[in-house]
Amino acid sequence: MRAERLILASASPRRRELLSRVYPAFDVEVCPYEEPERKSDKSPPGQWVQALAYFKARAVAERHPSRWVLAADTAVVCAGRLLGKPRDEADARAMLELQARHVSDVLTGVCLLWRGEDERRLSQVDTTRVWMRDDAALREEYLRGGDWQAKAGAYGIQDVGDRLVTRVEGSFTNVVGLPLELVGRMLRHVGLPVAGESNATGAWATA
Repeated sequence: MRAERLILASASPRRRELLSRVYPAFDVEVCPYEEPERKSDKSPPGQWVQALAYFKARAVAERHPSRWVLAADTAVVCAGRLLGKPRDEADARAMLELQARHVSDVLTGVCLLWRGEDERRLSQVDTTRVWMRDDAALREEYLRGGDWQAKAGAYGIQDVGDRLVTRVEGSFTNVVGLPLELVGRMLRHVGLPVAGESNATGAWATA
């Protein structure tokens, strides 16, 4: 099996920047897979994000046989609800209010896929716990800024959304959208050289 250049199946600039920390040389291809609406709560959230990551990777890998393709999908689970990307500002407000009252879990499904004469697949889920402050004024200021758009759970911890978060347990980069610790292990497992390591695992808190 040749060591071809890795492809990141993502349009997310956050995932591109994160991956470059551990694997600087890779190609990017926007995934053509259209994410379906989750119509049932019967499938566990971990299975859901893992499946979406696989279908994203497969959509790109089918066009590039004998290339490793990396894809990811992130969602937030809070009070038994799976929170994806908000439909509008009202939906974003409801998500943030819910997370201010309950501890949430950020789940990212990661898939590393090779489709040649055969198929090789690594697929795992990383989970990080997040505590959010209940500050209505700060929440409304954040919503007015529009940074909630296209973000799972309606916030981006790497942007001004970090003011809403008081504590993180687990991979910080997982909350951003790509758990580098897990990705590094997966890349090494298939023989792809990892350039750096992330120290973004553990407890993190603000006053």
